[in-house]
Amino acid sequence: MALAILGLLVGCSTPPLPGTAPAVRDAGSIASAAQPGRTPTPATNPAVAPQRERSRWIAAEWSELPGWGADRASEFWPALQRSCARPAPGWAETCAMAAMTEPGDDVSTALWLMQHLQPWRIESHAGESQGLLTGYYEPQLDATRRPQGAFRVPLHAAPADLARRRPWFSRQQIDSEAALQAQLRPLAYVEDPIDALVLQIQGSGRLRLQDETGTSRWVRLAFAGHNDLPYQSVGKQLVERGELKASEAGWNGIRDWLRRNPGRERELLWGNPRYVFFREEPISDPDLGPRGAQGVPLTPGRSIAVDPASIPYGTPVWLAATEPLSSTPLQRLVMAQDTGSAISGAVRADLFWGWGEQAALQAGRTRQPLRVWVLWPRTIQTLSSRAPS
Repeated sequence: MALAILGLLVGCSTPPLPGTAPAVRDAGSIASAAQPGRTPTPATNPAVAPQRERSRWIAAEWSELPGWGADRASEFWPALQRSCARPAPGWAETCAMAAMTEPGDDVSTALWLMQHLQPWRIESHAGESQGLLTGYYEPQLDATRRPQGAFRVPLHAAPADLARRRPWFSRQQIDSEAALQAQLRPLAYVEDPIDALVLQIQGSGRLRLQDETGTSRWVRLAFAGHNDLPYQSVGKQLVERGELKASEAGWNGIRDWLRRNPGRERELLWGNPRYVFFREEPISDPDLGPRGAQGVPLTPGRSIAVDPASIPYGTPVWLAATEPLSSTPLQRLVMAQDTGSAISGAVRADLFWGWGEQAALQAGRTRQPLRVWVLWPRTIQTLSSRAPS
């Protein structure tokens, strides 16, 4: 049955009716269909390479994607459907077909993608096809509504004039000037200033809020803006000053340095002038992450932050890297659904690992060479060079 369906897909000159999906169960069929000249191909094929401000897209064969067919593609499908709730320009027709489709297993999902999408290899305009994969996560912290006991470090809502005054005041000014503090509304208080800094760098976090009676509940603090001053890594500054080795400049190493230098906490923190503000949101689904820059919830292991001038939000991406601290291949389908100030360049991705201790470990260890392919609807001939807002 698998061979018969594949033959039908290769031989047909028109795509199947919306909502249909090949009902196959043999993973080897994906590799067979991925061979040059055997890709399930609708009648309309892009002839003009999409253009982006910071990347060049090169038409590719499915057989060029390392490990294609071995991924649990069905686990990717919910992330695609979430992006289709806010389809990117050029995706309305494909998202409409996806909404009427339930591919089911990994093979059927991969074959649906092969039939409707075209792979493009991403490289810089200088021809560089290797970039960098990093990771991020959603911290989980205990917090209080009001300053009490050890909970003295505030997390602030965005000030009323944040959009009108650019840049806003620096971290040092916010921490030291009473007039500025009077303008800010604390949402919650945490114990550790490094935890607060980590939450600001990650862009969101889950707080277990405790009230005066001891009752607690989980809420999310989501990114609401920053003061428009440049981010400076405090770990990098300690390395440059010779106070830590590069191998020691992770968060545990920074905390150890602070324990040895308790009077230099503010000096360290003020070395990063950027200050991030938050808004409080309920956690309606504990299995989903915060909303990314596309405006849809992030999926652990299936959402990435990208440079939107290279890859538009709402685009499926095939990652080819290795697992953190390992030579094991990390090859999987993900959705471009977020961005970040440090995520810049043609071949650059930040993988969302989820929340909790294991996600924090994975995120901290993720820093390896990367190659990427994007999957774009076959019915679209061109893509605007301007990144979507």
